[in-house]
Amino acid sequence: MKHLSAALAFLTILPIKGATEFDTGKMIPYFPVVGLIVGALIAIIDALAMQIWSTPAVAVIDVVCLMGITGAFHLDGLADTADGLLGHRSRERALEIMKDSRIGVMGACALIACLFLKWAGLAGMGPERSLALILIPAYARAGILFGMKILPYGRNQGTGHAFFGERLPLSAFFWCLIPIGGSIFLGLTGIGLIIAFFLLICTILFWYQRRMGCITGDMMGAMTEVIESVLFIVVSAGGMP
Repeated sequence: MKHLSAALAFLTILPIKGATEFDTGKMIPYFPVVGLIVGALIAIIDALAMQIWSTPAVAVIDVVCLMGITGAFHLDGLADTADGLLGHRSRERALEIMKDSRIGVMGACALIACLFLKWAGLAGMGPERSLALILIPAYARAGILFGMKILPYGRNQGTGHAFFGERLPLSAFFWCLIPIGGSIFLGLTGIGLIIAFFLLICTILFWYQRRMGCITGDMMGAMTEVIESVLFIVVSAGGMP
């Protein structure tokens, strides 16, 4: 449990007691579980809010709460990655830009697009919304493991450097089976969710490899946000009347 607590403390702002030891190698496998916990909290908030407000308004509440629980951790990575990678800059210059705390035009546009996509997806979901809200954050954080497994870290130091000390074993992907298994209960929409997840992983990591030949903490955060946003849209397509 201490490794799950450490993962929760790292990826969220939830008050976790006793999360003082961060064994990066042992807490990485629990990232999808953190996603499930975050998703469950959002699903509870969503169910309560649906008793009071309309679906579009509740979708805004969900997006804000999701951003709040995670402390906008991955959104920061999305903005930095967009500023660094979306342009004709060298690898070295892109890495330098991603370290800059200031946000540029591309970063701002990426944030706006991401939040609007999440809102649109949540506003368009049908009766499957509660289960989807639980599973999709888990999928998004499972994506981080694939990034760590497939690509080398691009810096000599940084937030993500400690996670690349040892090669990630296949056993670390065990908890990734939970969102995949849970998707079966969504029927055809769940199958689409699984396919979309792996297509996104392949596309993003292929682009990272071609563009940078590596991955960073910001790039993993960006991947998390992109996966989450697109999967919300995928499920909403199956929930439209």
